Amino acid sequence: MSELSLEDYFAEIARLMTSNGLFEKLSQTKTMIEDMNGLGGRLLLAGNGGSAGIVSHAAVDFTKQAKVPAMTFNETALITAFANDYGYDKWVERAFDFYAQPNDILVCVSVSGTSANLLNAVHFAKDNGHKVITFTGKNPTNDLRHLGDVNFWVDSHAYNIVEGLHMIWLTSIVDMILGKSVYDVS
Repeated sequence: MSELSLEDYFAEIARLMTSNGLFEKLSQTKTMIEDMNGLGGRLLLAGNGGSAGIVSHAAVDFTKQAKVPAMTFNETALITAFANDYGYDKWVERAFDFYAQPNDILVCVSVSGTSANLLNAVHFAKDNGHKVITFTGKNPTNDLRHLGDVNFWVDSHAYNIVEGLHMIWLTSIVDMILGKSVYDVS
């Protein structure tokens, strides 16, 4: 097993951080979220595993810092009850169905972009007139990458690099809404 070169690792992160028309997508997403907020909508964020942790962090920052109401479906009893009753591939869709209100936006975060539970939720949200924002990685042809109104994609198969950039991009939208990156959090 070869040793990881930190120079190569961080050069890869730097190369990927602002690729694929990122600034235009961030600006478009900021405007979409501000418009949604003005109409009384919320961000409903979903992800699995590490991506669930990312959306939890992002939901708190959107709500507390940017004053954009946001929530996730990461409560254990909700996940297990909905997965048990509706199937794991349908639980996020059903949660979105129960919680979504007009003007809400669904945000799905997935490294692979192939999680059936997120894909089903996106199809349901779009079929019911909701906007969708996706964050994916790995293969450029992953299904989730092409389903959102705005789609962020990291051209990497390295989970930690993809997840790290997803977190940076989500929190940068919070800072864009605030118009600054240094502020009091109390």
